[in-house]
Amino acid sequence: MYKIPILMALLSAMLFGAATPASKLLLEGFTPFQLAGLLYLGAAIAVAPGALKNGGLGLPRRGDRRTQFRLFGAVLFGGILGPVALLFGLRLADAASVSLWLNLEMAATAVLGIRQSSNSAN
Repeated sequence: MYKIPILMALLSAMLFGAATPASKLLLEGFTPFQLAGLLYLGAAIAVAPGALKNGGLGLPRRGDRRTQFRLFGAVLFGGILGPVALLFGLRLADAASVSLWLNLEMAATAVLGIRQSSNSAN
């Protein structure tokens, strides 16, 4: 019953781990901006069938100003600046070191998420 989600999670983790060394190789032929664009294009192509099957993109309803500001920040930093900065850093560093930094990033994101959820509860 739970085999498919577990297999998908393991596949996702393996692909995430392989992305950094693969990106390092691809940076020999692409600029960081080009590669970031190609990665997002690939992600969009992968997600499109599921999004279209479920009735299209479910954009958030208009929220308050604070929610809009947070969404803008998430898109700007997490969706644009972050991947480009990662690829510029990857161009300068070893793939193994960047992979370790990415693991630290996941832990830091979890800590920030827990901190934010505890602040929202108060």
